[in-house]
Amino acid sequence: MQHPLEVNNAKNTIRLVQLSLSQCQLVIGEQFDPEWLAVRLAEGDKLNLLLYPPTAESQSLGLLPTPPLPDLGLYKPEQLRLVLLDATWRKSRKQLYLNPALQRLPRLNLDDCPPSTYRIRKAQAPHQLSSLEALVYALQRLEAAPDKYAPLLEAFDGFVDQQLARRLTSEAQRN
Repeated sequence: MQHPLEVNNAKNTIRLVQLSLSQCQLVIGEQFDPEWLAVRLAEGDKLNLLLYPPTAESQSLGLLPTPPLPDLGLYKPEQLRLVLLDATWRKSRKQLYLNPALQRLPRLNLDDCPPSTYRIRKAQAPHQLSSLEALVYALQRLEAAPDKYAPLLEAFDGFVDQQLARRLTSEAQRN
């Protein structure tokens, strides 16, 4: 679920995900119609997991309590649907706040991930990853396939290098 402000961003990593993963479905919006969202989340009778870190300030933000994560060992990967909010941290919190159906989803939290290689955006904390990196690490965990998505991470690193080179060229031309 991509925030509208991310769509035309040159650093749009979800576009790379779309080009690489056949099962990726992209919806754009900040607040979704509750009935529409309920239908989308019910499609295919899958267990929906929200890929989002814990929100310590949940009560002060007026968020619903996060339901417990079920034993994922009881599910095959094809029985799971991973829901990802693609936005800045501030905008993703707003997406979460505006969509109670997303708040009701159990959250898949990523622990012990490598540091981000997304050097074209500043993170507030070292554990914060780009949407693409978080998605890859989550899929690796859910599918127990640590090397399956290595090509996507390699493509991502190339994308980051290209963006940095463009930035340096633009800065050099301005000076």
